[in-house]
Amino acid sequence: MSFNFGMVPGSCPNFSAPVLHGEKPSSITLATNLLGGDGRPDSSKVSKGNVINAPGVFAGLLGAEQWKSKMESPWREVAWTEDRRETLMESISSYKPGFEALSEARVLLLGPVGAGKSSFISSVQSVFTGRFTNRAMVGSSSASFTKKLQLFNIRGRSPEQPTALVLCDVMGLGDGETTGLTLHDTLAIIKGHAPEGHKFSPEQPVRSETVGYVKKPSLKDKVHCVVFVVDASKVSSYTKGLGTTFQQLREHISDLGVHQVALLTHVDQVCQETARDITQVYNSRIVQQTMTNAGALLGMSTSYIVPVKNYSSELDVDENTDILLLSAVDHILQYVDLHFQDCAATYPKLSL
Repeated sequence: MSFNFGMVPGSCPNFSAPVLHGEKPSSITLATNLLGGDGRPDSSKVSKGNVINAPGVFAGLLGAEQWKSKMESPWREVAWTEDRRETLMESISSYKPGFEALSEARVLLLGPVGAGKSSFISSVQSVFTGRFTNRAMVGSSSASFTKKLQLFNIRGRSPEQPTALVLCDVMGLGDGETTGLTLHDTLAIIKGHAPEGHKFSPEQPVRSETVGYVKKPSLKDKVHCVVFVVDASKVSSYTKGLGTTFQQLREHISDLGVHQVALLTHVDQVCQETARDITQVYNSRIVQQTMTNAGALLGMSTSYIVPVKNYSSELDVDENTDILLLSAVDHILQYVDLHFQDCAATYPKLSL
């Protein structure tokens, strides 16, 4: 069994009492008895009998492991400065698709219920408005709150300055074809057949008889990049069925020539140091390992995956959280551009 040590603001863990997740055991060794002479947690004093291993935020980490979870140097470099934030905002605000006649880049977010798809859309919009904005409605139940295909054109710093980025929100994926968004309907969206506002149901797949069905979609109707969204705090508990769904989707989407990347959300819920200071996200071994696990789940190299922290209960935005969100958008747009380059090379006279 295992327990987790609570963290207090500052650089040192609080070992006065264990933070428990799950069922409380009948007897627990005091956390202070597990310290070495230097005041740090001594892993040699930890045994299976005095450790609680249960699901929850920061679960499964021994105190000694938490102490070692911070790396001396980051595994990805990020400039956490106001200049970097401004550069990213300007780059995204001024972004134009690779085809002159195309005014928008469509990006589809796919992931299980509660992964943070809608929250990511609202968070990105919040960066540009300078305060938290619930642009895409977010639910709190285990069922998908989003049922329809919704397109959100991310506005710039003012409503009169829309960016060229359109984020597409849709219902969550399930473990198979009987729950959540189906493979058939997902491909219909990507190919540009599904109309905006269409309400999805496994019993009523998108067909040529569907109201608003786009029979001959042009490039502007299609999806130009797919973003998989997975919850860092649930990566290890996702079912094998969901993993199969991800890999089937990736195979079919690749056949369509559409590039795919991924967002690892809720990274602040798996690492205490990152929760305290988001700039430590790339110094965290825990986040790095979680990203590796997410890559295995998706069948995707970690070079395609970026961590994010969505806004949820905050009323005001934070510079460093903004930088992480904007960096994710910049990452996505790089693969949107690759898609346009592929289209230009393959179909030089492609209809827009």
